[in-house]
Amino acid sequence: MHICFISSEYPIWKSGGVGSFLQTFSRAMVNRGHTISIVGIGDQSKEIQLNDKGVNIYRLPLSKLPAAKFISNTRHINAKIKQLHKENKIDIVESAEMGLVFKSKIKAIKYCIRLHGGHHFFSESENRNVHWWQGFKEKLSFKKADGFIAVSEYVKSHTAKYLSYNSKPIEIINYPINTDLFSPDQSITVDGNNIAFAGTICEKKGIRQLIEAMEVLRQQYSDLHLHVYGREWFYKDGKSYTEMLKTKYATIIKACVTFYGVIPFNDLPKKYAEAAVCVFPSHMETQGLVAPEAMAMKKPVVFSELGPGPETIENYKTGLLCNPHNVEDIVEKVSWFLNNTDKIEAIGENARAFVLQKFNLQAILDKNISFYNRL
Repeated sequence: MHICFISSEYPIWKSGGVGSFLQTFSRAMVNRGHTISIVGIGDQSKEIQLNDKGVNIYRLPLSKLPAAKFISNTRHINAKIKQLHKENKIDIVESAEMGLVFKSKIKAIKYCIRLHGGHHFFSESENRNVHWWQGFKEKLSFKKADGFIAVSEYVKSHTAKYLSYNSKPIEIINYPINTDLFSPDQSITVDGNNIAFAGTICEKKGIRQLIEAMEVLRQQYSDLHLHVYGREWFYKDGKSYTEMLKTKYATIIKACVTFYGVIPFNDLPKKYAEAAVCVFPSHMETQGLVAPEAMAMKKPVVFSELGPGPETIENYKTGLLCNPHNVEDIVEKVSWFLNNTDKIEAIGENARAFVLQKFNLQAILDKNISFYNRL
């Protein structure tokens, strides 16, 4: 099959959970003999073509129009998909929730939406109203889809509160985890004072509450240090969320928090391996990759009890779940691991076994291919 993804995320130019999924999934599909194209908007005025281990990536020109950039970018994507289809017939075009709005459908192609977490989905956890224009675009995009893939039971059911699947096929298929890349590494020494966080530096990832928790934890564990890996996030006025944190929590950040920014995806396992505890107190996720990645490395993981948290971790068996809005609960769960190091090995064994079963790359490829064929 020839599958074309509409996405501006991919680790070799822009990081993020969707990009990490696309790289793992696309490389594996290419190894199975399928053709993968990824079409997205770049950051330059000309098109750039890249190849990542057989995955064909097309970064299209960024619109310079002061207004209506969305329409201009959509036109570029439509034209590229039409060209690629003419050169090598496309079987499936896949996008995130809003990705099909205003896209021109080609009769020979089936269109799929993978639920990575859209505007409607996150409205409740971000405590905001659904914007009429964003909501309209998402509804229109859903109407154009021939099928849907949900990355967790939670994202399927929660999205259905707001949007209709229009009686089209929908299947729950988890994100795959590269358990060869994310595997235990006994050659790396664990730093007992290292707390690791990975993810976009924004409010919904729970990084603010984690920093507040560090202030409490340091009262008992004076040498603890929080290592933060992830891309920057900006408010609509262009101000940096990270800079807000550094201003508001200047004392504790100066004492025990380091922001590393984006690091290469292949370097992430080493950062997990060095940590005593990996903490991801997200306010909401569709599924999230960081928790099962660290679990695959047999690391002690504290994840959010909200959303798909209970689908990912069984409390005190494969990791710990916390209330991400409750700083005291984050402190309690991190402290439990620090005080019960004798239980970490058994929890790690259980965690990796669970990931190997639930997020198995080859099994998930089979499920995706079966669903694409069904469409």
